[in-house]
Amino acid sequence: MKRTTIATLRALKGAEKFSCVTAYDATFGHWVSESDVQVILVGDSLGMVLQGRDSTVAVTLDEMAYHTQCVARGNHSCLLMSDVPFMQAATVERALAAAEVLMQAGAEMVKIEGDERLVPVINALNAAGVPVCVHLGLTPQFVHRFGGYKVQGRDQATRTATLSAARALTEAGADLVLLECVPSDLAKQVTEAIDVPVIGIGAGADTDGQILVLHDMLGFNPHRLARFVKVYPGAPLAALNAYADDVARGDFPAPEHQFLD
Repeated sequence: MKRTTIATLRALKGAEKFSCVTAYDATFGHWVSESDVQVILVGDSLGMVLQGRDSTVAVTLDEMAYHTQCVARGNHSCLLMSDVPFMQAATVERALAAAEVLMQAGAEMVKIEGDERLVPVINALNAAGVPVCVHLGLTPQFVHRFGGYKVQGRDQATRTATLSAARALTEAGADLVLLECVPSDLAKQVTEAIDVPVIGIGAGADTDGQILVLHDMLGFNPHRLARFVKVYPGAPLAALNAYADDVARGDFPAPEHQFLD
């Protein structure tokens, strides 16, 4: 099976939709890489999914490195991306140190939550040869600032800021943008405005790729699911392939999984 790289995703932009899921261990790393899904994210969502916490804030760099190592051992085809946890990108120095740990653990790209203030961090990581995905919109590490898990980009000020950040951060060297919980029309505008692939979660159908938390899409989450989640029942490999097929055909996300305003 051919390995997915950043170059693969760049070639798909505007031509073919691609799919991503989270994974946290070698077993699921294996099954995802056996499927038609192209990207694995070792997400700090493990704080909620595996550790039972209310947010991702308490997840440590050591924990992210451990789970990245586990997934890397099972993965053999997907691009492997790992989250830089809370406060580890607060300065250029901390971001470089965190990226070193995660890349040496097996990540091929790091994901950082934030906004346009990340430009110096992205510049430094780009100069150091570290591929970066920037996470905009609803950034879970900022949940306490937002006052909860709320759709972002519903007012003109935040819409303008999101578009400006996407442009500035990709100009600084970001290789991917992930948009979470923003109105579909804003996600479409961002996707068309920048040259790098855009991955959406709760961001409508017009992004270049889609991502879901693995435990949500397999129906393992015992709690109420977010609006943007679709459950794919059955054995993991069949479920993952059904999800990837839906994304590639444009059948997911359907209107009921989107925020339209």
